[in-house]
Amino acid sequence: MPLDRSLAEQLRQHQSRSTPVNTQGWVFANPATGKPYWPGRIQKTWLVPAAEKVGLGRIGWHTFRHSHSSLLHALGVDLKVQQELLRHADIRTTMNIYTHAVPAALREANSKVVRLVLPAQVA
Repeated sequence: MPLDRSLAEQLRQHQSRSTPVNTQGWVFANPATGKPYWPGRIQKTWLVPAAEKVGLGRIGWHTFRHSHSSLLHALGVDLKVQQELLRHADIRTTMNIYTHAVPAALREANSKVVRLVLPAQVA
């Protein structure tokens, strides 16, 4: 997966600070074992409680895929690039299932219509 250079550098720095038990080169290793945490344990122990605390409800790993797709779309990233980043075989999966309009984009779209239809206000 192509990573942003600054993110890749931050991950390398984190990895270099990891526990000496981590001889396998994992970026996020369990300090007790040197091996990666189980995804289900991370979700149960950290992700779900954090999301519930801020009012998002229960989230799962797939939530991040939907969010990533929606943010790419909101940033104007080409649809074919989105599809390839998400590794979808069919571009319709990217658009019809994973990509959601963000509130700011919906508001801006409605504002464009309002500015088109309503006469300009005279000061």
